[in-house]
Order: sequence, then C-alpha cells, then structure tokens
Amino acid sequence: MARSSSPQDGDLFIARTRPPGRKSLRLGIMGGTFNPVHYGHLLCAEQARCKFNMDEVVFVPSGHPPHKKEADIAPTEHRYLMTVLAISTNPYFSVSRTEVDRKGKSYAIDTIRYFLETYKERNPRLYFITGSDAVMEILTWRRHDEIMDLATVIAASRPGYDFNKLRDAVGADRFRKLKLLQASALAISSTDIRERVRDTRPIKYLLPESVEHHIRKHGLYSNPA
Repeated sequence: MARSSSPQDGDLFIARTRPPGRKSLRLGIMGGTFNPVHYGHLLCAEQARCKFNMDEVVFVPSGHPPHKKEADIAPTEHRYLMTVLAISTNPYFSVSRTEVDRKGKSYAIDTIRYFLETYKERNPRLYFITGSDAVMEILTWRRHDEIMDLATVIAASRPGYDFNKLRDAVGADRFRKLKLLQASALAISSTDIRERVRDTRPIKYLLPESVEHHIRKHGLYSNPA
C-alpha cells in the first residue's frame, strides 16, 4: 500500500487518481473505535463506497473517544494495527493515524477539518460514515451542525432498522441532510466479539483471521475491564 505525501507521517493512504472527468476526490471517512474491527465495519465501508461512488475509504481508529469509557477499550496501537490488518486486502481502503496520534479527545469535526486540509488541492468531497446509533447522538457532538455542512454524513444501519427513530432524534431538517445506508453485516458487533473472547466462545468468521490471530496472540479482551 502506497504512502501519500500527507503531513501525518504514520498514515497509510492510497495514492489514487480520480476518474477522468471527475472534478473532486470523493473520500469516505470510516471513523470508529474498532474495538475490535470486524466484517460488519468492512462490509459497511465497501457498500458505502460503491453506493456513493467514492474513490477510496479511509478508516480512522479513534484515539480517545469522548463518548466511550477508556477502561472498556483495547490499547490504541492494538486497535490501529488490527484495522491495518483488516483492510490490507482491499485496494480502495486505507488507514489514518490522525486520531491515534492527536493529543486529547478525538472529535469528528477535527478529523473532518484535517482531511479537508490534507486533500485541499484535490477539491475533496467528504463522506463521514458512521452507525445510525452514533448519529442518534449527533446533537451531543462538538460543532455538529458544522460537521453536516462540511461533510455528507452517512447513517449506516442493519436491514430493517426504523429510520423514523433517527429522524425523531435529530430533527427533520438534519435528517434530510443525512444519507441512509442499510449494511447487511451490521448485526455483527464489537461488544459481542469481546464477550465471546471473555467467555472463550468462537469468534471465527465474525472478523478477518488476521485480526482474530492478533487478539489471541496479545490476549486482548480475555479479562473483564
């Protein structure tokens, strides 16, 4: 995987040229704790990439997420490395360390501004991909209205999800700005995987083998936080 000339030395990017005739880079940002990353995340990103005709999707593991309890989260470097392992076979995916290396809490608005600045010469159009449950809490996000002005927010859910709940939570005006995506593998959850590891139950086929091996090798999630 090629490195770009990004100012973030640890970032893994794809040096991709946009299709002929396209005036802007269509870049997906897949943010999340990835604790651990699993096939639901990967399939969601791929379905979003295809549905919205993106040039690539950058996975951005969170460093210090403001809405999560630190005790429940695996060490940052492990989550970053598992994400690198998980996306390695998809040429349209890459991983960024921007939140991993940023001091303080990880806020979506800072990440969006970072990518707008990094790719400013390519006239980027950003798509911020996250779960519908996270979007339900968007009013608690820092500068949430600015986020929706600077990027297209994609609310991903499992098939059969009632998006009326989301509309009621964020309001009709904000809801109209959202793009909706039903991702077929989002029934898989990181919480369930962590519980399975603690209970010594199988996690095979819920996440890439390379990620499973990393969890086993380093004893992640084996004991309650």
